[in-house]
Amino acid sequence: MFFISYQGYNPSKEGLPVRKFHVVLIPDEDGGYYVEVIGLPGCVTQGDTIEECLKNAKEAIELHLEGLQDDRPDVNPIFATVEVD
Repeated sequence: MFFISYQGYNPSKEGLPVRKFHVVLIPDEDGGYYVEVIGLPGCVTQGDTIEECLKNAKEAIELHLEGLQDDRPDVNPIFATVEVD
């Protein structure tokens, strides 16, 4: 099981693995935001406020990771950050 870190809770202090994901919030022309999770193709969500988007993104990531483990338990994706000048 993986835990997504969020403000006020640090699973690594409890010895639990933490994965951090970048999300992109794209303003919707009808209001609110569309959210894409970088590194997890097909993991998307939406919300009316930034706070709601981040909450929904956390839930979407958790469900997506659970689905990956159920569908392909032998695969453990590796995530990295690349910096470009």
